[in-house]
Amino acid sequence: MEKALVLGAAGQIGTELVAALRARMGQENVIATDLRAEALEEPCFALNAMDEAALRDLVQTHEITQVYHLVAMLSATGEKMPEKAWELNMMTLFHVLNLAKEGHLKRVFWPSSIAAFGPNTPAVDTPQYSPMDPTTVYGISKLAGELWCQYYHDKYGVDVRSIRYPGLISWKTLPGGGTTDYAIDIFHAARREGAYTSFLAANTRLPMMHMEDAIRATLSLMEAPVDQIKIRSSYNVSGVDFTPAELAESMRRHYPDLAMTYAPDFRQAIASSWPQRMDDGKAREDWGWQPSYTLDRMVDDMVAHI
Repeated sequence: MEKALVLGAAGQIGTELVAALRARMGQENVIATDLRAEALEEPCFALNAMDEAALRDLVQTHEITQVYHLVAMLSATGEKMPEKAWELNMMTLFHVLNLAKEGHLKRVFWPSSIAAFGPNTPAVDTPQYSPMDPTTVYGISKLAGELWCQYYHDKYGVDVRSIRYPGLISWKTLPGGGTTDYAIDIFHAARREGAYTSFLAANTRLPMMHMEDAIRATLSLMEAPVDQIKIRSSYNVSGVDFTPAELAESMRRHYPDLAMTYAPDFRQAIASSWPQRMDDGKAREDWGWQPSYTLDRMVDDMVAHI
């Protein structure tokens, strides 16, 4: 019997991933953990993923076979406390990889990000293999994590799998400190005030993905036969790409008087160093990835639920 452990389960991805895993595996076979256990449904535990002994005890006691490691300090927040972000993002990954190396886990999922790319990465149709020179501590930790995942697979046979998530759009949780969070904030502001001030410039194009597509990609990758997983650093995946101005225009189908202003801040430099659109041909070829949400369909879903 497979049993899954989700670290960082109260976050944007974790909230929906836990529900999807439980629908597949059964409620009792998916354990959710976070610093804020009160936000979780049982079975759940309060856990600081930096506490290696507590994590090890939980994995062994509950006979966990796979871990979804979602703990991270995101891009904008990480720039305010870079050393803490590096320590959190890297040490928690080592804790999980070492448990797998020792044979306690069959499979590990760890998410990378478009933040692992940088200003010398081709911005349009970013290939799977391209220059990577991240400019944030979050991106640096993601690039380093990709290389460690590859290393643990090659040296120790760890079955670790990863996706480079684009910006993720969801109505179930509030933004968590990421540079792409404007694309969630705007829906709340449109409903409340009918106006929004974007912290990114009007023409800043970024790759994005509806959370349902992101969860489906994650589960598809983890359920794929091992011989289909050709890349052990991290796979490019794509959904849609748009600018703040294009998002606002689509939203005006629901909020015709939506007023947009633009006041780029320090997050603009971060966004400008990231890809505008990614080539996810390897994910499509290896394990059959296909996105389902267009921009208008994503907007319709967000408006319906916020």
